[in-house]
Amino acid sequence: MAQLEIRELRKSYDGKVFALNGVSFDVQQGEFVILLGLSGSGKSTLLRCINRLIEPDGGDVFYEGQSVRGLSPSQLRRYRRNIGMVFQQFNLVKNLTVLTNVLTGRLGYHGLLEKCSAQEIETAYANLERVGLQDMAKRQVRHLSGGQQQRVAIARALMQEPAIILADEPVASLDPATADSIMKYLGQINSEGITAICSLHFLSLARRYGSRVIALKDGMVAFEGLPSEIDNERFKQIYGRDAQEI
Repeated sequence: MAQLEIRELRKSYDGKVFALNGVSFDVQQGEFVILLGLSGSGKSTLLRCINRLIEPDGGDVFYEGQSVRGLSPSQLRRYRRNIGMVFQQFNLVKNLTVLTNVLTGRLGYHGLLEKCSAQEIETAYANLERVGLQDMAKRQVRHLSGGQQQRVAIARALMQEPAIILADEPVASLDPATADSIMKYLGQINSEGITAICSLHFLSLARRYGSRVIALKDGMVAFEGLPSEIDNERFKQIYGRDAQEI
């Protein structure tokens, strides 16, 4: 049984144009799946449907054989503990410290007013060490560079002890060298057994880090296979005849 099953997923924001139009595929535990496609192809919508940040109009998502759409509020909270999310714009509280932002990854386990345990604080420091930020724990996030902020976001996601990490364009706002370093951290986490599903624009990063590619075009799956199988012809089918790989 696949860890995650996407079945005929459909979503329209205006009732006319489908952001997702019958998307289906499986994800096995431990894979590093790259979502490729132009802006507007449905990548972000797909990721948000997987963790139910938005509700699909049709189809379903199954996690370990159980329908995600059929979960009760308490079941949904437990499910989301298993799904870490990394956003393009980091979604951090800039005036709080790095450590406090990382500890917010535990909110799915206890209420807003509950204090984090000594063990959770120790784990937060350990996760900061995993992303090379152990010396910046007491610094306010607003003083960090974009790449450092994204590493804080990854550490926050790790605090959930997730089985899957969803990364929505995590390097889109970063320079190429920083983007590559962020992908290295995600790749290292994936090598430890955590499944990763990451949306990207750049095929070069998909080839370097992905074990499989799902390419979307106009809300539908345009390609599914190994990164090495995307030759120039397939690249143009995904991105358009005038597109050039950079």
